[in-house]
Amino acid sequence: MIILQIIFFLIILFVVKTAIIVVLFNEEVKNVQKRDPAARSILEVVLLYQGLHALIHHRIAHYFYQRNLFLIARLVSQASRFFTGIEIHPGATIGKDFFIDHGMGVVIGETSIIGDNVLLYQGATLGGTGLEKGKRHPTIGNNVVIGAGAKVLGNITIGDNSYIGANAVVIKDVPANSTVVGVPGRITKQDGKKIELSLDHIHILDPLMQNLEELEKRIKELEKKN
Repeated sequence: MIILQIIFFLIILFVVKTAIIVVLFNEEVKNVQKRDPAARSILEVVLLYQGLHALIHHRIAHYFYQRNLFLIARLVSQASRFFTGIEIHPGATIGKDFFIDHGMGVVIGETSIIGDNVLLYQGATLGGTGLEKGKRHPTIGNNVVIGAGAKVLGNITIGDNSYIGANAVVIKDVPANSTVVGVPGRITKQDGKKIELSLDHIHILDPLMQNLEELEKRIKELEKKN
């Protein structure tokens, strides 16, 4: 009898939590549906998307953090990390329409500032570079994509509409409308065009490869003349 009561209580708790998420975090749920073509229903998003759960937990933890209830804030964030595999410090500031795709291994540091309409893939890190106090984590502009495994480190700024390629390591400021690739990160201007959130991951220009291709083309032209 006691077991049945516990099961019934858990079911009620589960239904209440789902309803709260749908009502209070409706915009976040819609954003996931818009960003992920694999999202088939609201119920699927609410129940199974750890990126959404990590963001909701962060909103709660950040609320306590802003009111100097640091221990409670860290307890919420650590519990979220345990259940989602995503670590967001409660001190981080996150804008609207933020989406973490898959999300396992994502780390966002305490003084990180993230703008609106930002997309992070799994394994991305917004981290610090030392033991300095104050602002020591990145500031991410609006409409930025940070690829899988990318590391953005230190008190630097990533400009609006930029794309950080998978596994890139970025330690310097990035101007708007740029793509960054490689280790350390190298900046290229995708033909001066705005980087769209739907950018195909295979079409990223590497400035070194571009230079090598231009040199190779030039050599062939010179060989033809001889």
